[in-house]
Amino acid sequence: MNVAEAAEDGFTPLFDGKTLNGWTLVGRVGPGYIPENGVLTCPADGGGNLFTEKEYSDFILRFEFKLSAAGNNGIGIRAPLEGDAAYVGMEVQVLDDSSPEYANLEPGQYHGSIYKVVPSKRGALKPVGEWNVEEIRAVGRHIKVTLNGKVIVDADLNSVTDPHTLFEHPGFRRGKGHIGFLGHGSLVQFRNVRIRDLNKPEKDNRAPDGFYALFDGKSLANWKGLVADPPARAKMSATELATEQKKVDEQMRTHWRIENGVLVYDGKGNSLCTARDFRDFEMIVDWKIGAGGDSGIYLRGSPQVQIWDNPLGSGGLYNNQKNPSNPTVKADAPIGEWNRFRILMVGERVTVYLNDVLVTNNVLMENYWERDKPIYPLGQIELQHHGETLYFKNIYIREIPAMKGGK
Repeated sequence: MNVAEAAEDGFTPLFDGKTLNGWTLVGRVGPGYIPENGVLTCPADGGGNLFTEKEYSDFILRFEFKLSAAGNNGIGIRAPLEGDAAYVGMEVQVLDDSSPEYANLEPGQYHGSIYKVVPSKRGALKPVGEWNVEEIRAVGRHIKVTLNGKVIVDADLNSVTDPHTLFEHPGFRRGKGHIGFLGHGSLVQFRNVRIRDLNKPEKDNRAPDGFYALFDGKSLANWKGLVADPPARAKMSATELATEQKKVDEQMRTHWRIENGVLVYDGKGNSLCTARDFRDFEMIVDWKIGAGGDSGIYLRGSPQVQIWDNPLGSGGLYNNQKNPSNPTVKADAPIGEWNRFRILMVGERVTVYLNDVLVTNNVLMENYWERDKPIYPLGQIELQHHGETLYFKNIYIREIPAMKGGK
């Protein structure tokens, strides 16, 4: 496909055939990548990670590639610039998997696989030295890879439930990131690299595929007021709990209100709780605080994924004592701007992305209420208050079923 054909088809060239304009090279090895006569070459003595300067969310990427014997590269998608893209983002494998060198691969390592996350079908790769045509289509959590006209991956990433995979590859849940070539010290060539950007403006309080909205932007359905703490609630009779719940629900409606699709707290009441309990889940929530603001997300009724105006940053497990409690990096937006958490809780472990930056990874969450016990296996989610005005929207959840045979 030439440039004119790409433009007519709604595609934009990513590689101009002559330069690396629009790209940034991370971890350069030797000569890096060589652009010449319409071909982008990763030589055997070169490489590194060559990423687009622009980030993409939903897209169709088309390209051609040619492998040398035992050739090994990869296509990073929705990846950050730093870190191993196969883990902090996603890597679609580019590999001469017919080579004896790769005789003992795992299913998720063959060409076209989402590396160690989703295995590909085999049989579509052309012999070494011939040009292959590939398309990667990424729309939400749906990833489709087509090689030489054959669909080799057609995956709903929400169906990945293995706890080891979920925590070893946190990056496959990122909503956006860079696209890149991931050199692995062997000769691989690319050409006719182009993209169709499918990203659309997100509509507030419209759940993405696989999730459902806990907040519809119009009402407090799905929510209730806070009654005591988990041990205290467990000691109440059904009648006592119902009486107390009615009382706090009336108070809750006084201090939590909806303004233009945003859940607003006036700072004068108490925390807001989901009407039902959750076990393992992935949660998305947008939040905003003012100067000095302090809040958090209680998981299964226990504190908390931290939200605050603090140099340490938000997203840590604040009440941990034996395990990490602080985020690994500060990723908060400026005070007064919206932030987004993606929180994964499976078993006793929590992973948190803040504004698409991994700030807490596979950390064991401790039971604040009963330090001698593990975190509760089931419980409500709470939006914590500390007496300041708070703002929330786009609160979505996806429940993760237990694997057969338990975890």
